[in-house]
Amino acid sequence: MQRRVLIVVFPGFQLLDMAGPADVFATADLLVSAGGYRVEVAAVGGGPVPAGNGVTVTASALADVAGPIDTLLVAGGLSVPERLADRELVGRIAGLAGGARRVASVCNGAFLLAEAGLLDHRRVTTHWLAAGELDARYACVEVDADPLYIEDGNVWTSAGVLSGVDLALALVARDHGHALARDVARGLVVYLHRPGGQSQFSTPMRALTPRSEPLRELQAYIDANPAADLSVPALAARAGMSERHFSRVFTEQTGLSPGRYVERSRAEAARRLLEVTGHPLDRVARESGLGTPETLYRVFRRHWRISPGDHRRRFRSKEK
Repeated sequence: MQRRVLIVVFPGFQLLDMAGPADVFATADLLVSAGGYRVEVAAVGGGPVPAGNGVTVTASALADVAGPIDTLLVAGGLSVPERLADRELVGRIAGLAGGARRVASVCNGAFLLAEAGLLDHRRVTTHWLAAGELDARYACVEVDADPLYIEDGNVWTSAGVLSGVDLALALVARDHGHALARDVARGLVVYLHRPGGQSQFSTPMRALTPRSEPLRELQAYIDANPAADLSVPALAARAGMSERHFSRVFTEQTGLSPGRYVERSRAEAARRLLEVTGHPLDRVARESGLGTPETLYRVFRRHWRISPGDHRRRFRSKEK
């Protein structure tokens, strides 16, 4: 029997918050022989609902939704702050959540879940730009702005926009296993299913782009050559600066010390190797510049709260 997925939208919602998860579930339905998904979209009043980008979707009326729901998913969007005062929208979400197996939100859709009282005493995430406001507005909610998505009981929350795809893939993996989630990701040609504990910020996103052209080139060199000598003396020489001056300027312009940037860049390189190759861990450690499997393990636990072996088993793109 198909699992019913109800996505709640409203005028001004973020189209990708709805379309990304919807396509994940629809693709999974095509690939699985039993227990697939049926996606429905609903809004207060139903009918045409304009997204924030001007595209209009047709939705059922929330008041007409009847019967069991497997997954209730609430989209986000720039209009969420004004929607918090919509008592019918918030009340319908609260009421439908009571009959759903699990509840989820994408981006700042978490605010609507919080307004409905569904996030009290739970650890949640949202888009990093909105995390501070969510934390300040709802004292009973534990907000963690870093992860891509968080599962707390039967409530799942995710970060901004495309992390809704990661969330939906995680739900598919929970229902049908990681192999199906990988097949869905490949079918949609999207990034491999990323673990929820992975930060919202990749290494380039975490660091600012240096104002200095030589430092921008050096940053690109670090990311492209993880196994090279990336010590402060070697990088300072490559930048044509003294070690002390280089460390100070690099930190000022990127927001990260050279050592922290290098470790994160190497961690990203190791993650990619684990996902797309069958190299043993000692080779992954060498080629990513981390040196030994022991260091690889420590870095993975620190950055993604998962072991390298578990990451590979979950998120390897294909057998080698």
